[in-house]
Amino acid sequence: MDCGNHTPVTEFILLGIAHTRGLETMLLLLFLAFYLFALLGNLLILLAILASSTLRTPMYFFLGNLSVFDILFPSVNTPKMMGVLLGQGRGISFQGCACQVFFYHALGCTECFLYTVMAYDRFAAICRPLRYAAMVSARLCTCLAVGTWLGGCVHGCVLTLLTFRLPYCGPNEVDSFFCDIPAVLRLARADTALVQTVSITNVGAVSLTCFLLVLTSYTRIAVSILHIRSSEGRRRAFSTCSAHLTSVLFFYGPVIVVYLRPASSPWLDAAVQVFNNVVTPSLNPLIYSLRNKEVKSALRKVLTPAARPLGDKD
Repeated sequence: MDCGNHTPVTEFILLGIAHTRGLETMLLLLFLAFYLFALLGNLLILLAILASSTLRTPMYFFLGNLSVFDILFPSVNTPKMMGVLLGQGRGISFQGCACQVFFYHALGCTECFLYTVMAYDRFAAICRPLRYAAMVSARLCTCLAVGTWLGGCVHGCVLTLLTFRLPYCGPNEVDSFFCDIPAVLRLARADTALVQTVSITNVGAVSLTCFLLVLTSYTRIAVSILHIRSSEGRRRAFSTCSAHLTSVLFFYGPVIVVYLRPASSPWLDAAVQVFNNVVTPSLNPLIYSLRNKEVKSALRKVLTPAARPLGDKD
């Protein structure tokens, strides 16, 4: 849209995390540690799934997709945030800001869909064990995985186009450490009520629908677990679901706090988004490996390849 006599914004300035002056070095080291752990941990999980023949099941196929997500998602904003903490400049181009909004929401929606698909997989495995192979076939797994990524891209495109079709002609200081819709819309030189309503409705509808589907799946799972007679069977069934439930809670908590509550608090939003961007992707490898003997065994094989038997020849 035209800015009239005003010059269109070509660059935004990221103000960073509020109330952290003097803590730059400590935050940089902390974020770098979490970021490297997220990359390394998820890469190891992905390699273990690809290398182990025992992990070629639907559950681990979707876990592999989650590991890819947890490598990509923190890479959207964390490198720029660490650059700001290093003093390398707070500026980000208009196009770069739009890319951050797109990838942040596209990947966020992909994660939402992915957790829903993983809940369906656990429902089929525990509540319909005899029909599991038919309900979660290899072809269906591929279609569901492709659908989650494509659906996330469509979601990101819609929100990005709505946000950046508005005119940005005056202030260019984004009150956040990355470009996100609520912070960017405050700078628009137009009525943003419609865009805010559509974006909140969009995020809310996707999140609520997926959450209700996950909740329905786990309600059915809980009922089925309670009907298992042996305590060992109940323990194993609960163990396979507890990691997924923990990740779901870590995902929906920040979404509710940042996007679905009526009042906005910049400091709280920043703290929650740092947790969502940096901390959660680094926790998922721990969540899914500590309680899973198959993943731990596959990781040991990746990290410590079996020694060749004595006497073997090339």
